[in-house]
Amino acid sequence: MAVLIEFPAKAAFGRVVPKEKIYAHAKPSKALREKFVAQLGKIVWQYKLAPETINLAARPGVPEIEIFDLHLKTGELSEDLLLCIDKAIPFPLFFRLVYEGRIKVVAAYKRPSEADADKWVVDGYFASGWVSASDTHTPLPVALDLGRLYEQLLRRLMPFPARESESLKDHVARLHQVRAKEHEVAKMESRLNKERQFNKKVELNSRLRQLKSELQALMN
Repeated sequence: MAVLIEFPAKAAFGRVVPKEKIYAHAKPSKALREKFVAQLGKIVWQYKLAPETINLAARPGVPEIEIFDLHLKTGELSEDLLLCIDKAIPFPLFFRLVYEGRIKVVAAYKRPSEADADKWVVDGYFASGWVSASDTHTPLPVALDLGRLYEQLLRRLMPFPARESESLKDHVARLHQVRAKEHEVAKMESRLNKERQFNKKVELNSRLRQLKSELQALMN
């Protein structure tokens, strides 16, 4: 599936966001500000997907969708910088990391807190691979409202497809379980490789097979 989206011209916003604006809202530490300076060049609020720009109705939790272009100084960007920007902007965000003619799309599942509607929960990041900025851009997915558009755009970044009738929240939760299980598998493989006693190797290998089976079940 193509990573890059051709957003409607009417949705173009194209405003540079000064880092100081992010600092004022998110209150980053001195160390995090230093990361902003070292890793991140220009921040551009590139597109605003809203009822008045793409003619789709807002939905609870998705009043607008913002597309930010982050022009990197190096090929890497710390996730805590994305989280800082997400905290400063009270809308769902998609980041397009731009570096040396390539683009990588990153976004978290972002939603209003159930405990406090004025606060937003940022629930883990999903990312595409790097692609050439000249790669084919696909049209904006067809959707009935902004909530469903957000689901489609975010699911494009997820490593495993949704199950039948699986909600976005449940899909995200399952992928977090996959990541945790992958970590367990890696730890068990490391233990198995270091173990020298035959009986313990048999026991660890049995546990590893069980973990891999559980991982496969989560991915299916």
